[in-house]
Amino acid sequence: MTLAMSSAAGTPPARNGILLGLLSADPPRSRVLSLLLVAILATLVATPFLIPGSQPIGTAAKICIFILLAASFDLLLGYTGIVSFAHTMFFGIGGYGIAIALNRLGATWTSVAIGLAAALALSAVLAFIIGLVSLRVRAIFFSMITLAVASAMLVLASQLSGFTGGEDGLSFQLPPELRPAFRVLADPVMGIAINGRLLAYYLILFVSLGMFLLLLRIVNSPFGRVLQAIRENEFRAEALGYRVVAYRIAASVIAALAATVAGALLALWLRYNGPDTTLSFSIMIDVLLMVVIGGMGTLYGSVIGATLFVLAQSYLQVLMGTVSGSLAAVPLLASITHPDRWLLWLGILFVTSVYAFPGGIVGRLRRE
Repeated sequence: MTLAMSSAAGTPPARNGILLGLLSADPPRSRVLSLLLVAILATLVATPFLIPGSQPIGTAAKICIFILLAASFDLLLGYTGIVSFAHTMFFGIGGYGIAIALNRLGATWTSVAIGLAAALALSAVLAFIIGLVSLRVRAIFFSMITLAVASAMLVLASQLSGFTGGEDGLSFQLPPELRPAFRVLADPVMGIAINGRLLAYYLILFVSLGMFLLLLRIVNSPFGRVLQAIRENEFRAEALGYRVVAYRIAASVIAALAATVAGALLALWLRYNGPDTTLSFSIMIDVLLMVVIGGMGTLYGSVIGATLFVLAQSYLQVLMGTVSGSLAAVPLLASITHPDRWLLWLGILFVTSVYAFPGGIVGRLRRE
């Protein structure tokens, strides 16, 4: 994310080569976009020390997780042209894998590893089967099949109360090193206790960053270029000798695995997982909005879209409360800007952004 900045500052060629390798030969290609990406990364790294409190660090952790989830969905939608409504199913599998393992096997790192491995295996198998059965049909029918499968998984998770906790979900303890009571240093740093909660945040941040860079490497590899060719014209790609269905299945499996990791990270952060937390269809709509607003077919768009969306969800209601209070002398305006109407204004903001940036924010910035 720092390539454009370092180039402008005269970074030596060797260092530029390292950064270009990290960005998989796909730099932001826009000075404004580079500044935004650097600002987001720097803010996420420094949030625990810059803005103390549980809500800011919780919002930052959620941004990291949804950047990864949106990027994995963009691999399907933006790079391959696959419209899948089952993506949150894999998100939920990751969350339940961690929750069930830590709840049943105890709060150890071995339980985390077993839960994550089982979730990844299940997601890979399901993504392969869904792709094998469904990707030969027309796009709209594939979307309907994935919607049906995701709905079935949501019902299953809600009904199997003895295994998944049902509608109440599962709460669990984390390994000792990730608990707030765990102290890395005896004395605070910049007034902030270096404890297990802080370690959990940085675990989420760096795993999300590593997975994002891995996805960036994939979409800019020969495999990724074939996916883009399939998106543009699948018949021509087939005529050139590429097995379109095989590539689409592979993309579905990779995206499912990344979504599973995102779900596991969310469960670790919340110390809880339930149907509404990771399997809700509203999450699927949120992720779709993040990708569209940020810019489809540009993983950097996932960073911008997820950051804006999560910030709006977290702070728009607070901002509206302030505005409504200042307009108390004008009853009509105070009523319109009342915090209870924050979802209305959230919808207006995103409709406006889609209208203003039809190719997404990243697409517009790259054209300037």
